[in-house]
Amino acid sequence: PEREGMFHRGPGLNLTSGQYTAPLAGYYAFSTTLHIGEPSDGPAALPGHAGMVSPTPCSVTVRREPRRKRQGCRGSRLRVLVCVQSCCQHNSHLESVSRLESSGDPFTISVTGTLYLQAGQYASVFVDNTAGSPLTVQSGSDFSAILLGV
Repeated sequence: PEREGMFHRGPGLNLTSGQYTAPLAGYYAFSTTLHIGEPSDGPAALPGHAGMVSPTPCSVTVRREPRRKRQGCRGSRLRVLVCVQSCCQHNSHLESVSRLESSGDPFTISVTGTLYLQAGQYASVFVDNTAGSPLTVQSGSDFSAILLGV
């Protein structure tokens, strides 16, 4: 294990890039749980990682993305995606959407599902934040992949 409390088995997970690369072609079960909160400017900021996207012991800020035409005035939302080969626009990704409340309280968002990967393809976690303020992925967040079958 790279850090206490983290389980890591097999060659597929690259902690530097935050990508899981399939060693074999097959169906994989993916799961990610992200703990989201407002960033802390003080020294008490919680260490964390975005589903292994950033394995460094510091918080990852989720920045606001430019608003697209089709979003209209639906309010602030947070999308968490597990995408294959960084292609989140096609039907080869998992997605969860949560409406952001203005309370400022930390919350958790999860994505779980099955994707087919060819040998050598990778999957990683992406966060799309339409909020007007930055958010931070906090400690205790995780990302996992398990080969179900070929």
